[in-house]
Amino acid sequence: MSSLPARPTLTDPRFIARFASPDEIAHWDKHVTANPNGGNLLQSAAFAAVKRNFGWEVRFLVLEPASHAGGAEVPAQPSYNLVLEKSLPVLGRFWYLIKGPDVVDVNEVPAALEAIKGLVARERLGVFAVKIEPDIIDSEDARAVLTGAGLVKVPNLQPNDSTAILDIAPEPRLVLKSLHSRGRNAVRRAEREGVEVVEAEPTLENYRAMHALMTGTLNAKSNTGAQVRGFEYYRQFWTEFTSRGQGRLYFVYENGRPAVGAFVINYGRKGTYKDGGSLQRRTQYGDSHLVQWTATNRVKELGCTEFDFCGTPPADRLKDTSHPFHGLGLFKTSFTKTVTDFVGCWDFVIDPLRYRAWSTAGERIARQLYTRRTGQQFY
Repeated sequence: MSSLPARPTLTDPRFIARFASPDEIAHWDKHVTANPNGGNLLQSAAFAAVKRNFGWEVRFLVLEPASHAGGAEVPAQPSYNLVLEKSLPVLGRFWYLIKGPDVVDVNEVPAALEAIKGLVARERLGVFAVKIEPDIIDSEDARAVLTGAGLVKVPNLQPNDSTAILDIAPEPRLVLKSLHSRGRNAVRRAEREGVEVVEAEPTLENYRAMHALMTGTLNAKSNTGAQVRGFEYYRQFWTEFTSRGQGRLYFVYENGRPAVGAFVINYGRKGTYKDGGSLQRRTQYGDSHLVQWTATNRVKELGCTEFDFCGTPPADRLKDTSHPFHGLGLFKTSFTKTVTDFVGCWDFVIDPLRYRAWSTAGERIARQLYTRRTGQQFY
């Protein structure tokens, strides 16, 4: 069996890792949205509350600039990151630094991870590996930095590791003009024909209707390989975000019932089309486009400057009709013409022996056992 790549040790640390104070946790979203890249909804207090009830321990991690970094360049600000933790028999603890670390660029990632390794050692936490997925744009140079720091590339987990992102900072007239002609024409036609988008109340009935639309859409497009989680997961997810003023549910009705639905999140400067579904037989042309256009304008009013359509094929497979998300990619790139690929998931190995057991069979077994016991997805 091949050994893991050697990892250089930084003698002049640029970060010190610590756990957040109670006051920092009480104002968690304020800190996360001030991160170098503006944070991510999957690092939010709302998401932490959801994952705490679905198999994860939650830790609130702070990466502070080191005041004694010697000759190394010191980061300008701290970074606040959500850590999801699993305790596993024999192996110990596994950390998932979801959508983190949030740092200025890829060159700060190794230093951030060395700081985390120092925290694990100081606190005797028994963490054998940390999975990361920073929102850093993919490139050969970025991969070289991560590989050179000893990280191991592993399959991506989040749907928006490749995604379409729309700049909504300009005034709406200019944003609409910037859309691909397919999207712009669909929005204008739906408006001309009187399609109405309704911001629905966050009720149990509406949540059930939304979940039914999602399930029906997935069943109709069974080649995607995606899964819709159980209703209870989404009920809590939507409730946590709406109760904080960070989530909204939109419907278009046809014949008295929801025909298109979307759950959209505003978090810091980022809006996100998180969940969606629709009836497969509809008569209102452009209804799904108008839902998205309405949502982008609403999150802009709430201070967002970009809108993430949350998931497409990678840029180099956008025209590949065999890709399971080809249809989604066509729809989402009718708003913004380019796809952004992030570096995705990488594992930072702290204990090579235990990580080898995890990567060989432990992760697969843990996922199977958890799903069999709970009916929920492991991640």
